[in-house]
Amino acid sequence: MANNKIKIGFLTISDRAARGVYEDISGPAMQDWIANAVTCPYDTVTKVIEDEQPLIEESLIDMSDNLGCNLILTTGGTGPTTRDVTPEATEAVCERIFDGFAEQMRIVSLRTVPTAILSRQIAGTRGKTLMINLPGKPVAIAVCLGAVFLAVPKCIELLDESIITIDKSFVSQVFE
Repeated sequence: MANNKIKIGFLTISDRAARGVYEDISGPAMQDWIANAVTCPYDTVTKVIEDEQPLIEESLIDMSDNLGCNLILTTGGTGPTTRDVTPEATEAVCERIFDGFAEQMRIVSLRTVPTAILSRQIAGTRGKTLMINLPGKPVAIAVCLGAVFLAVPKCIELLDESIITIDKSFVSQVFE
């Protein structure tokens, strides 16, 4: 059954931001991008947590199963260090992985950043929730969202018939 209002979860995964060592700038970057891209009303859930796989899994499950997010965007924890476990946590809680999201994000990112090949973000679904891992840098967040977001409304519609409307001219600007 279709939802009248979309709910989007924003999950920042950063040891230092969670501990208050520095201000989270990645979470607000995701939120700002979405505010420009999404044209329908939506609710938000935001959280900043440490890079701990059980905590990431617990947060993703809570946002999906209990809080009813249609879309969860994560930032951080997708690099090559041993503390970067966001992809592993996401894969552990998802029922299906959608490789095309990660492939497209890396392809577009590689146009300007040679180290984008090191990014391990993934995307998948849990129940009726689409989860997308994003890098931790605000510029990279915008590039990656621009690379895949045209597919997000259709995916959400197919999951539970919910309708999300977007500003296609803003979303597709990365391809110009």
